[in-house]
Amino acid sequence: MRDALGAVQSVLVLGGTSEIGLAIAERLAGRRAATVVLAGRDPESLRASAEELRAAGAGRVEVIDFDAQDPARHRDTLTEAARVAGGDLDVVVVAFGLLGDQTVDESGGDGAVRVATTNYVGAVSAGLAAADHLRRQGHGAIVALSSVAGERVRRANFIYGSSKAGMDGFFQGLGDSLVGSGVSVLIVRPGFVRTRMTEGMSAAPFATTAAAVAEATVRGLRAGREVVWVPGLLRVVFAVFRHLPRPVWRRIPS
Repeated sequence: MRDALGAVQSVLVLGGTSEIGLAIAERLAGRRAATVVLAGRDPESLRASAEELRAAGAGRVEVIDFDAQDPARHRDTLTEAARVAGGDLDVVVVAFGLLGDQTVDESGGDGAVRVATTNYVGAVSAGLAAADHLRRQGHGAIVALSSVAGERVRRANFIYGSSKAGMDGFFQGLGDSLVGSGVSVLIVRPGFVRTRMTEGMSAAPFATTAAAVAEATVRGLRAGREVVWVPGLLRVVFAVFRHLPRPVWRRIPS
């Protein structure tokens, strides 16, 4: 539970090696030495991430197992996270996701299914588990890391973009369903973010960093926002892009 000054005391990051998720946790936990629980599939990488957060000032960092593609265990993950955090969870960050390889995945194989299963099915399952847990607590916030790629899907990355479009729409509805429960949902829509996941890719216009996304997220939580665009100018850009005729949209450079 947040303290008397409203500061976060516990954070769960689903996708505990995500650079953006870790940056958010660092900013939420470091100032108050709060507890962070990192949940993911790779124990070694989780331990390394935990050391980074401890060095940044988090009070206590724990790691637990989590697989986005194993929905049957997601509710148990929330229960375990609350237990190791010592009680309540103040913020749950849904930070996992797969970018995939559009060229390869659209040509066959199971790559597209993995992207869709992780980014959409996994997010729906984890989101519902988090919402149920926080609703029973009577307080808390869910941060859903979406993407502008889902705002209007492009030919160049339509598999990833469509999975984020579905994920974004789900969390919009989830947020509406939680009004009055004491639980809120913040959807974060960054543009191209320079991280390990995008290393080697050509940066899109208005590219940003994990640190900038984290700062915008923390400000959004404090302000009680429902949606945050990073950078903010992308909200205006996509207000235009959303209404372009499809023949024109297809000619937008990838």
